[in-house]
Amino acid sequence: MSDTPSPVLLRAAGTSVVVALDGAVPRIVHWGADVGDLGTAALRDLAAYDAVGTSGSEPDVPRVLSLWATERDGWVGTPSVSGHASGAATTPRPRLVSHEVGEEGGTQRLHVRLADEITGLTADIRLTLDRHGVLAVEQALTLADDAAPYTLDGALALMPVPERAAELLDFTGRWCRERAPQRSSFGFGAHVRRSRRGRPGHDSPFLLMAGTAGFGFRSGEVWATHLAWSGDQRYLAERLPEGAGSHAGVIGAGEGLAPGEVVLAPGDAYRAPTVLYVWSDAGMDGVAARLHDRLRARPGHPVSPRPLVLNTWEAVYFDHDLPTLERLVERAARVGVERVVLDDGWFGARRDATRGLGDWFVSPEVWPQGLSPLVEILRRHGMSFGLWFEPEMISEDSDLARAHPDWVLGPSRGRGGTMRGQHVLDISRPDAWAYLRDRISALVDEYDIAYLKWDHNRELLEAVAQRDGRDRPIVREQTLALYRLMDELRRRHPGLEIESCSAGGGRIDLGILARTDRVWASDCNDPVERARIQQWTGLLLPPELIGGHVGPPTAHTTGRTTGLAYRLATALFGHAGVEWNLLECSDDELDAIRAWGSLYRELRPLLHSGRVVHADGLDAGAALEGVVAHDGTRAVYRWSRTETVPQTRSGVVTLPGLTGVASDRVRVRIREEFGPARTMSDVEPSWVDAARSAGGITVPAVALTTVGLPLPALAPQQAMIIDVQAA
Repeated sequence: MSDTPSPVLLRAAGTSVVVALDGAVPRIVHWGADVGDLGTAALRDLAAYDAVGTSGSEPDVPRVLSLWATERDGWVGTPSVSGHASGAATTPRPRLVSHEVGEEGGTQRLHVRLADEITGLTADIRLTLDRHGVLAVEQALTLADDAAPYTLDGALALMPVPERAAELLDFTGRWCRERAPQRSSFGFGAHVRRSRRGRPGHDSPFLLMAGTAGFGFRSGEVWATHLAWSGDQRYLAERLPEGAGSHAGVIGAGEGLAPGEVVLAPGDAYRAPTVLYVWSDAGMDGVAARLHDRLRARPGHPVSPRPLVLNTWEAVYFDHDLPTLERLVERAARVGVERVVLDDGWFGARRDATRGLGDWFVSPEVWPQGLSPLVEILRRHGMSFGLWFEPEMISEDSDLARAHPDWVLGPSRGRGGTMRGQHVLDISRPDAWAYLRDRISALVDEYDIAYLKWDHNRELLEAVAQRDGRDRPIVREQTLALYRLMDELRRRHPGLEIESCSAGGGRIDLGILARTDRVWASDCNDPVERARIQQWTGLLLPPELIGGHVGPPTAHTTGRTTGLAYRLATALFGHAGVEWNLLECSDDELDAIRAWGSLYRELRPLLHSGRVVHADGLDAGAALEGVVAHDGTRAVYRWSRTETVPQTRSGVVTLPGLTGVASDRVRVRIREEFGPARTMSDVEPSWVDAARSAGGITVPAVALTTVGLPLPALAPQQAMIIDVQAA
């Protein structure tokens, strides 16, 4: 029997990872579809026949892509680990020291330890495949006690993808246009995305996917990666003419490190952010399903019904006035709001966006009796109270900046420019960190705050602080300090909920989501833009974690005017709320919002637990998306248009995700409690009028799953809610 360790097989939820241990460094033989319950002999065969040959002008030994990819093995792409010891130790030659395999609760683990005598680094790499088929790769690098100091330039987790992964899709964007998809062929060379904003940014790659040609929401094979990190990021897709061992290319991610940001002294360790990998043979919806299942299985995932929220920002902005807010709360109670969040302007001298940040004391000028009168009003209506903060920022014009100028992050030779009149507070300083902990905690206690809207409105430009008399980059330190602060607040206040808002959707990742309960997807409440933003945000996050609010008729960010029913339909599919001055609403508008709130409360058990689905094959102006119960007993869809129908009518369309419907016949109902959708037809398809009745219509399930129904030709900026239940 061979002394070479047998390959390791990790299997779960229809996916598998095969890791060979027969070389100097372990390598991935397979990541993708489940290979089955293979025995040792079959696994050894897979590893043995994985070796590629050689061609002219190549190394004499076949090239290998290992878990620590290096030039030693013929890999001339981006290395897994890059760095140096004062210009030396640039040619690591790691070797496997030990490995350990474990399983618990359906989660399978492989821990390998690699050691490199040249750099003095030991790498502990953990591959964890959970019961949902999501692979987590964690890496820790430790420098030997007798090694020279090592400057770490980067550490990437790389996973191979096959030849048929011919296309790439990731995301870009800007403020109020987050998560705009971009698709390209997976050609030769490196597709590199690098964030240098101190946060993922509105243009974050978010989710890098490689897939078979033309992969869509419901079709194609997809290999995806996400970096669970809230600081600077680095994503990579790379393909070389030589391939990646027996594979065609790699995708990967890691922290984006500034030059000299991490210098390991003897005995020091660097723990890289977790990188997640997801394979799907059911398109992007399959990727989303695995990620949603993983998030919903977390011990700290929200389990109580997500309350209907009113946020005061677009209602009153900085004009905090108790009588006005009391009347606003009365209106909110009338439409069924369950939580009110008091936004910016409640503290210090904060009467506009240019001053006061950091002075986290209730303004006696605006709130002479503190916030208690408002909180008491909310309690009388059975509402919980939330409060806006921007803890990581500091205004130049603030008592805190005047008292502690050394707490302001920036170069020693002078601060750079401001954004919104503000700088960054150096929360890596223990004293600044403790100040925030104590002030926020005191306010949570005093006012029984249930919810923090945690904003972060500027980038961390020139993010350096003084260390040993020199300016050193500290985005990593700042990010870890943020994590510690949130963790401590939640430890002190069990049940406290936090929303991640960063000028809208500038910091949405699974690092921040480990400490928060929802995200603000965008500052744009224009439903045309918002629907797209929430659609793509939903590839990573389930609806209950994505805040979506109905705004006023004319969006303050785009100036576009849309109908109320369309705005309400867009806000329904998420953690719903209101971002609108209800005092300006007519009685008819309030009645529509109340009906919408009632429908939200009816549907949220489904919306916040079911499988998210999207239809493929529609024209660019149409969208059909929904949520399907896991047991197939119910589904709800939103059929919407942003542009006119290119043809006279839409034609038959099947509803996605209903293949497992729980009965042969289903009841279909169009929900118009908050207003009907306008169509472009004089006469609707024959089923539509009957489906508008309270009882709906009953049809064979195959009419929805296989044959399809002719959907109404909606006018632009219209949406229809279709409710499907097993008959």
